[in-house]
Amino acid sequence: MFKTPKKRLLERALGAELSAHLGYEKGDPAGGRGSGNSRNGYSSKTVIGDDGAIELAVPRDRNGSFEPQIVAKGQTRLDGFDDRIVSLYARGLSVREIQAHLQELYGVAVSPDLISRVTDAVLDEVRNKAVYVALALTGREGGPGAMDRAD
Repeated sequence: MFKTPKKRLLERALGAELSAHLGYEKGDPAGGRGSGNSRNGYSSKTVIGDDGAIELAVPRDRNGSFEPQIVAKGQTRLDGFDDRIVSLYARGLSVREIQAHLQELYGVAVSPDLISRVTDAVLDEVRNKAVYVALALTGREGGPGAMDRAD
């Protein structure tokens, strides 16, 4: 049920992580010029989560220096990932608290800038999911119960 949103969430987070690594946002016309490194497509990676296998498009850089931390190279499992991501938002953590939380959960030191980029990138996904759940619970248009109502 949550495979597609999780896939989009992870891919957005990986894209934000690459932006932090390169120092410019995707689509920035001046960003990659003369920097010596730029985006270079995607590679495919399959990870196993709580709800089965997920095929991810992991962004690459030309120099091959990008080392993703959210889904690290060689990582094949995402045990408890849903609970961890939800807990970051549910707790209302500050950037510094999220930084400490990621260090504790993943054993990874990430910068506050990276956390801000990642949370900005995935915030829309979280909001869209919340709206969908609200619609589904009320049986309004767009939710799974919408077709079952007799008006």
